[in-house]
Amino acid sequence: MRMSHLFGQTLREAPGGAEVTSQKLLIRAGFIRQLGAGIYSYLNLARRSMTKIETILRDEMNAIGGQEITMPVVHPADLWQQTGRWYQIGSEMGRFKDKNGHDMVLAMTHEEVLSDLTRREVQSYKQLPRLIYHIQTKWRDDPRPRAGLIRVREFTMKDSYSLDIDQEGLDKQYRHHYQAYFNIFNRCDLPVITVKSDPGMMGGNLAHEYMYLTPIGEDVLLRCNNCGYTANQQIAKIRKDPLPNQTEKPLQKVETPDARTIDALTQFLKIPKTSTAKAVLLVAQIPDGQQMSARLVIAILRGDMDLNEAKLASAIGSSELRPATEEEIQAVGAVPGFASPIGLTEALVVVDDLIPRSANLVGGANERDFHYININYGRDFSAHVIGDIISAREGHPCVECDSALQEMRGVEVGNIFKLGTRYSEAFNCTYLNRNGKTQPIQMGSYGIGIGRLLACIVEEHHDENGIIWPISVAPYHVHLVSLGQNQVADQIFTQLNQKAVEVLYDDREQSPGVKFNDADLIGIPIRITVSEKALSQGGVEVKLRHQQERKIIQIPDLETGIFAEMRILEDEIKTTNCYQEYSG
Repeated sequence: MRMSHLFGQTLREAPGGAEVTSQKLLIRAGFIRQLGAGIYSYLNLARRSMTKIETILRDEMNAIGGQEITMPVVHPADLWQQTGRWYQIGSEMGRFKDKNGHDMVLAMTHEEVLSDLTRREVQSYKQLPRLIYHIQTKWRDDPRPRAGLIRVREFTMKDSYSLDIDQEGLDKQYRHHYQAYFNIFNRCDLPVITVKSDPGMMGGNLAHEYMYLTPIGEDVLLRCNNCGYTANQQIAKIRKDPLPNQTEKPLQKVETPDARTIDALTQFLKIPKTSTAKAVLLVAQIPDGQQMSARLVIAILRGDMDLNEAKLASAIGSSELRPATEEEIQAVGAVPGFASPIGLTEALVVVDDLIPRSANLVGGANERDFHYININYGRDFSAHVIGDIISAREGHPCVECDSALQEMRGVEVGNIFKLGTRYSEAFNCTYLNRNGKTQPIQMGSYGIGIGRLLACIVEEHHDENGIIWPISVAPYHVHLVSLGQNQVADQIFTQLNQKAVEVLYDDREQSPGVKFNDADLIGIPIRITVSEKALSQGGVEVKLRHQQERKIIQIPDLETGIFAEMRILEDEIKTTNCYQEYSG
């Protein structure tokens, strides 16, 4: 490709709203352009890199038995109603009506469509196992798109779906994906780790996320450096120690003027936070038949801990949580700043599993400026749900070995889920086993976001001058720069193209400084400069993007020299290793 013909241009500065390095560099280098919040156009350079990522995805999916298909972006709503996700998912789902008034859905993912296909195509155990995948557009109306391609609303995803006769088969395909994903990220030269995660709206009983560790990540991860326990904060567990055994004491109401917070309460009563019961009041959207019902939830946890809304939502089956207003709190008989579950009948009470093991706590009296002391679970109040609802934090004791946990931040670049029979039962996806008995199909779901992966590669591979593409996903292998020697450069361009070397040829009438700056910004792995100075030495200048060293290669040896450099760059990627042993 001649740069004089290239659609798009480099920019000296990134737009004012650009937040992170990958966003700034991809915009400045002419890879992407923003259309709206979380919506991007991918120009030729980005499209070429994404195509290479997709080729890697196809290679690795085919290697474990995948069959590529294409499923629609627009779905009839009744498929999503059949699984209940139409009612469970909130405003992130793109809903609209077609011209006939039928409810329709913009694809967030494709479990429903794949299940509908499967029930039509699979009847016998002889047709299983199967692995189906596609690369398709998705839409999730994220309320907070940010960081360029890291968090968008429209995106392209590779999602695959395994179909098996039993749990053993699902485990096998899950393991195959676990390793295949490491192969994919290794080939893209992106280091990742795996963490156990919350299946969330996908459902199922096990999920892993592939995390690229970076300070810009929104996901908080907890890791034990002693035993290796690692989990997303959404599900991370800690060892919880109750207070020393105490004999229950009589419940008493005490005046606590203006003590609306745990800090104010503990200072006033001169007690530790571990002796308090924190009340957090939210409104949850909970499925109620074929509709969503708003319910006020009062979550109770020890005062030295923080609520984990993801765990709470999972515990009560909620799709959305938001803070309750003062009016909503007062409507159930509670008082903001002084709330507790004691005496409440209209709220859904959820307590952390440490609360029943903690005696004589201090909590609200549902009366302004008053608290109860010596609150005891079972005697003074009970709960509709008991579970682990606290957020693990750095320094908390590991649930496996008691060592202090460490916090890290990361971006999720892939995920795998054991769905089990959730979708197959909803769609009557069954097969006849060897004995002629009908059985539900065991399913798994596995996804990688391609644009996000592209952005993370840039976050990992750049310097102060621009992108440094791994050769496996670079839009071109070679950036050919002509400094007024176009006749020789034209010949090199033609010669390398004939040998299947991908060349971006800067034939523009620009100064050497502009051309070199653009070459660094765009970040193609090998740069060839054709100049009068180099030609006077009988060759052309060759430089690798990630090195300062320059060398002159004689023109007759150029083809051989470029292939040698390409092999070195490819071998460097092959030696990387971010594999983790599958732990189930």
